[in-house]
Amino acid sequence: MSRIAVISALHEELAEVLALMDNGTQHRWGGRDYWQGPLHGHEVVAVQTGIGKVAAAATAAVLLQRFPADYVIFTGVAGGLSPSVQVGDMVVGQRYLQHDLDVSPLFPPHVVPGYGRAEFEADRVLAQVLMEAARDTVTWLPKLFDTVTIPALGLHRPTAHEGLLICGDRFVSTQAESDALRAAHPQALAVDMESAAVAQVCLDHGVPFAAVRTISDRADDEAHVDFQHFLQQVARHCSARVVRKALNLL
Repeated sequence: MSRIAVISALHEELAEVLALMDNGTQHRWGGRDYWQGPLHGHEVVAVQTGIGKVAAAATAAVLLQRFPADYVIFTGVAGGLSPSVQVGDMVVGQRYLQHDLDVSPLFPPHVVPGYGRAEFEADRVLAQVLMEAARDTVTWLPKLFDTVTIPALGLHRPTAHEGLLICGDRFVSTQAESDALRAAHPQALAVDMESAAVAQVCLDHGVPFAAVRTISDRADDEAHVDFQHFLQQVARHCSARVVRKALNLL
């Protein structure tokens, strides 16, 4: 039986995953609650990290020390950057970069000192599993809502993408910020606040990692409105579905 760690930044992103776990036990370490229990033939450890790179990295480090995992999956929401990525789509990160890390002129921009790289790669097998789970989820997602609700949520024909996720310690919520990130990182599909930090911790521990993100907003002037609405109405369903599907595939 594999041990799979499932982590999210926010309660809404993790709540339905926890509801799926039967006979789970709760452990508290470093100010975080870790829920451990069986799910779809695996032992699952689930934890809410809190928002931001420091909170995510600290939580991931404690998790891997206390509950050695065979795989780490990060699920949650992100802001869309690429013009092809729309609200309701899902993005599986193949690569992760901290867009706000800059130690130049000592190192090139975004390169992490001591690692000699700016990007951290997902585990290929796990990313493929999450991509298949994401394709299933975006096909299933519109079936949850009626034809009136779908446009109100900003959903059209959701699709799944894979590629570069960028990460930083700020919530991108203006068109100017979004435009600047697109100009600096034209390959970036979406932006979040945790994935690259967890990828780095997992590399340190030699544990396969991949993140899957549902696009809650377009990281523009309306992001703060779209994010809250989408988080409450849609994100929890996406996280539960994609995790359940991925566990069945592992």
